[in-house]
Amino acid sequence: MKHGLISVQRFKTRKLIATLATVVLVYEPVAADDTVTQAADRLEAVRLEPEERMTLDGVLSEAAWTRATPATDFRQQEPDEGAPATERTEVRVVYDANQLYIGAMLFDSDPSGIIGFQKERDQGLGSDDRFMWILDTFRDGRTAYFFETNPSGLLGDGLLQGGGGNVNKDWDGIWDLRVTRNELGWSVEIWIPFRTLNFDPTSDIWGINFQRTVRRKNEETLWRGHLRNQGLFLPIHAGQVVGFDDVSQGFGLDAKPYVAGAWRSNPQADFTKTPTDVGVDVEYSMTTNLRAALTVNTDFAEAEVDARRVNLTRFPLFFPERRQFFLEGSGVYRFSERSGVRPFFSRRIGLVGGEAIPIRYGARLGGQAGAFDIGFLQVRTGQHEAVEAGTVPGEDFTIARLRRNVFQQSSLGVIYTRRSTERLDGARALPTRHTLGVDLDLFTSTFMQDKNFQFEAFYVVHTDPEVDVDSTLTDRTSRGIRINYPNDIWNGHVSLREFGEAWDPAVGFAARNGFRRLQPSIGFEPRPDWPDVRQLQFAVFFEYLTDLDNTLETRTLDLRVFGLQFDSGDVINLSTEETLERIDGPFEITDDVMIPIGSYTFRTWALEAETAGHRRVSGGVELRRGGFWSGDQTRYVFDVTVRPGAAVQLRTEWEHVDADLPGGAFSTDVVRIDSDWPVTPRFSLTSNVQYDTVSERLGLFGRLRWTLRPGSDLYVVYTHNWLYETGRGLTESRSLTTKINYTHRF
Repeated sequence: MKHGLISVQRFKTRKLIATLATVVLVYEPVAADDTVTQAADRLEAVRLEPEERMTLDGVLSEAAWTRATPATDFRQQEPDEGAPATERTEVRVVYDANQLYIGAMLFDSDPSGIIGFQKERDQGLGSDDRFMWILDTFRDGRTAYFFETNPSGLLGDGLLQGGGGNVNKDWDGIWDLRVTRNELGWSVEIWIPFRTLNFDPTSDIWGINFQRTVRRKNEETLWRGHLRNQGLFLPIHAGQVVGFDDVSQGFGLDAKPYVAGAWRSNPQADFTKTPTDVGVDVEYSMTTNLRAALTVNTDFAEAEVDARRVNLTRFPLFFPERRQFFLEGSGVYRFSERSGVRPFFSRRIGLVGGEAIPIRYGARLGGQAGAFDIGFLQVRTGQHEAVEAGTVPGEDFTIARLRRNVFQQSSLGVIYTRRSTERLDGARALPTRHTLGVDLDLFTSTFMQDKNFQFEAFYVVHTDPEVDVDSTLTDRTSRGIRINYPNDIWNGHVSLREFGEAWDPAVGFAARNGFRRLQPSIGFEPRPDWPDVRQLQFAVFFEYLTDLDNTLETRTLDLRVFGLQFDSGDVINLSTEETLERIDGPFEITDDVMIPIGSYTFRTWALEAETAGHRRVSGGVELRRGGFWSGDQTRYVFDVTVRPGAAVQLRTEWEHVDADLPGGAFSTDVVRIDSDWPVTPRFSLTSNVQYDTVSERLGLFGRLRWTLRPGSDLYVVYTHNWLYETGRGLTESRSLTTKINYTHRF
């Protein structure tokens, strides 16, 4: 193999990671120092008197609220960093032995301008006024529970892990709230049972922080950590709540049985089935911060269908996980995400060609043990007769993740996966496949005093996927480094990664292998003192990708010529991209249209505009025009969201592509219509209709969700798929499923 200028071997990635690993594994994290915390950063939690009871109605009328000193000194993050909030906010905390209560009064000088469209659980609140808060129950500055609501009483929650920065909203805790509006603004009362949270019962101090959004002003204010390089999602900048005494997490055992019944029909195959199913999920707190779960006969009937996409590339598309068992606690399995390496991808378990494979049982362990974050999964799938794939054998999957927290915001992690496949009669045996990886994340928010800076590195290797395949260790590895400078005004990164020729982890996702890629970028986003303008955006992104012999395959120069963000939330971007692609084998981009061997250089221009989501009618448009391989392409994307009432939302998206190539011209269309009708935050109806001209399939998905009480839900799901290949719609499949689950806490 040739050793080019950008060879990973020259950077000696493995040696670098090993050296840093030795340092961090012997390093002991330093606990937070209470002596440097100013009194202004502390909030006192008030304990209820034995005879006191709280009524969850959104009105802060109980006497305990008047005894609690509120957090009030919120400061702007946007638009005027550091300035006092233009609208007053007061937040109080009270508790008893079994539950935590948070009360917030969000004053508003113009109550008629309060916006609260969303009601369905965990919906994004980019269109609404909102109140968010985090609880860093171990006060480690890197993990926290995240919660949010809006003036319509939406419940949103998630987990912050690995130093924060982003929220895994796939965690659904048991808690509740009520909201009221009046002439002063809006207020919220929040009830969180202590048994919903993991915490150290011997400590009376938690980390806590609050953020408020006034959407009509696009104003973001925080109690602590208001600087743009800080924020709510970095728990290290949170304040403290003190005073917890003699609180209980209960026995720590939750049982969640379910019963499901379905009707399924396929007229083309002339069959109708009416299966019924029962199963149970059991969770147990092994320690105050380590939780185990067992699932038997797992069902995912309520999971939403994937969004339709047309693939006009040479590589497979990535679709996110939607099944709840795999989503909960999934943050610990994140592995150098910005580098595009995925040694573990949960959709490799229980799905083949998009068809569900029965999961007989699964075990999960997650949480913290001292300075370590821990994740473990063991799943058994059963043999299944798939419609397209035929007989799918039973399999065992093992995934283990260990991440050691070092310094204040950094970590060193190890991941291991194992896949064992049963041998079918007459079929060739597959070996048990193993994958092992290590990743390093060094992050600080005090670089040059107040800047964020990050260094990442990873190295992953797996065994031969076939018994008769001869590949080297280098062929079956991926490795890389990344330096990141994510800050306001100036930002940038540079990354170098290399994926071997045989890179294909058995429980991972590999879109491409056999390449070496260098990617630098730089962005400049000034904030001029112009009327109605919030920020300008300029950026340069470069990609230089070769094969492992350093022969150029892809070169991309992407320029954001001009970006403009208004105070209203509206955005306009103009960009251009020049691409060189060299391919050594022809591929079929669509039916009967081939891209032949050769080298191609083409340029495109793109104009994107998006209106602020807080309007009753909002939307966006993307217009892209220019070269496409040896021809031309025009791409349009339109989306419109209409909110005819406070509880109804309709969204339509249409993507159209026209391509003209020497091998033939073609066009594609994808249409998606989503509707949401959250009658209340606990009763909602959602649906989507999708159609694309490549598969010529029309799909309907509808779901009713009724939360009978926190942790217990009723689902009714209907799906229907039509094939329009012959010019008229033929029903391919349809199903109606009813599922009810119930959570009992011991």
